[in-house]
Amino acid sequence: MVGTQLKILMAASEAAPFVKEGGLADVTGALSAALSLMGHDVRLVLPLYYQIDPKKYNLTPRKETLSVPMGVIGTLEATIMEGKLPGTEVTVYFIENEYFFGRPGGLYSTVDGEGYMDNDNRFTFFSRAVIELCRSLKFKPDCIHVNDWHTAAVPILLNTVYKDDPIAGHSATLLTIHNMQHQGEFYEGLMDVLDIGWEHFNYLGLERDGKTNLLKGGIYHSTLINTVSESYVREIQTPEFGTNLEGVLMDRAENLYGIINGVDYENWNPETDKLIAKTYSKDDLAGKALCKADLQRTFGLPERADVPVIGLVTRLVKQKGIDILAEAISSILELDIQVVLLGAGEVWAHFFFGDMPNHYKGKFGCYIGYDNTLAHKIEAGSDFFLMPSRFEPCGLNQMYSMRYGTIPIVRAVGGLNDTIENLDEAGGGIGTGLKFYDLTADALRNTVEWAVYTYYNRKDLMEGLIQRAMSKRFTWDAAAKQYEKLYIKAIEKKTGSRLQMDGGMKTEKAEQMRIKYKYRMMIMKGKVWIHYDGAARLIGPDCAFHLYSNIKTDSRDTRND
Repeated sequence: MVGTQLKILMAASEAAPFVKEGGLADVTGALSAALSLMGHDVRLVLPLYYQIDPKKYNLTPRKETLSVPMGVIGTLEATIMEGKLPGTEVTVYFIENEYFFGRPGGLYSTVDGEGYMDNDNRFTFFSRAVIELCRSLKFKPDCIHVNDWHTAAVPILLNTVYKDDPIAGHSATLLTIHNMQHQGEFYEGLMDVLDIGWEHFNYLGLERDGKTNLLKGGIYHSTLINTVSESYVREIQTPEFGTNLEGVLMDRAENLYGIINGVDYENWNPETDKLIAKTYSKDDLAGKALCKADLQRTFGLPERADVPVIGLVTRLVKQKGIDILAEAISSILELDIQVVLLGAGEVWAHFFFGDMPNHYKGKFGCYIGYDNTLAHKIEAGSDFFLMPSRFEPCGLNQMYSMRYGTIPIVRAVGGLNDTIENLDEAGGGIGTGLKFYDLTADALRNTVEWAVYTYYNRKDLMEGLIQRAMSKRFTWDAAAKQYEKLYIKAIEKKTGSRLQMDGGMKTEKAEQMRIKYKYRMMIMKGKVWIHYDGAARLIGPDCAFHLYSNIKTDSRDTRND
């Protein structure tokens, strides 16, 4: 790796706008775009699912056919289609195999919601195809960025059967864990498909409780690991949140990092949002009152400007704390409030919350399912946004809510804890939301009551909360810069070399510098400077000559020669 540009291969099971079932898609699409804007050579690899329309995205077939070894299954073939991430210079490769990915159901499950029985083979095939793609293209990534269990086999394979491969064998790897709950755990026979040798089926490898755990193997074999908030990094090293892999994560603690996801402010911006009744800003909130009235009409609630509206847009699953919400909701609705809920998930929750409007007419509105327009209306028209999560690796809705001046009420876990500053009423008030800590109905109810009291009795605190919340930003530019630093750490760890910047730079250390991240040689009035991370430093002529003469010709930046 030489020069200012990193070669980054992003491998994921989904990416927006091509295909999406969860937040992973938003991350991979937006992060790839942001890294490309920073000047890096970013390439994205996805399966070519049935749901992706090649014509819509102007995908073109490549002439190569990949031969993908699958152990006892034999060698299977894949073809490749190529396109661009819309609006960017990011090249996207799609791995095509009709048997594995040409299915009309979901990405991971049938139309009935049952996980595909061969998900282990599907994503082992995809992971190996990612490496074979690099070999076919003769593309040598500086870092391969994999995401969740679906691509966790990539670092496993690179550290074993491909460790001496001249193309991909020396690439660093970064594994991002978006949700510890999903680990890719399958029967032990998957080892014969991976074909890496049964010596890796042990407690320091892929084995867990007699099964093959792909995420566990990825954690052990990746150069570095990160998850999507600092708090979640700490939490997953405990039994409460580690889902039986806390010991593995503690083993890799010094290589484990947290980076908060960014927000797509082009789509979530009250000043430009075309899906809400009236746009508004923190300097002119008149439109928010109109959005509130529109939300109340939409859900069949009385149009009361004086009552606080609490919104929820959530998956109705245990992770999101809906069991605690169900326990607390009757007592919460004793308060003078209105609640609107949008979501889908567990069947019992559909019936429970779907029936609430019949019992609390004029106080509770519900839509079972997902509707993007309704989601925007809830963010804009609510006064508070409730997220009582059991665990939350990052979360996005609390960040959307702040942008819309809708105050988050959250359980202080994971990214919710990291992105929300709790209201402190002393000295006129600080904070951007309200937090509770215990996962109990009482704690939830008490915090909602605190919010409602503040709404009715402390207008000064409410105004301060809204102004501070609307001023917060969580951009993909900021997140991409942190990922850039992680890629550098991973590359330096893989290569075993570091750039020495303290004091002066000695000649014997100059050879190391040609494999470092950001530098550019500039000859100015007979003196040589090196440009590193935005700072120009003068170096001596003997060091400069040695460095310059050892730079590979094909990667040297000669624009300033």
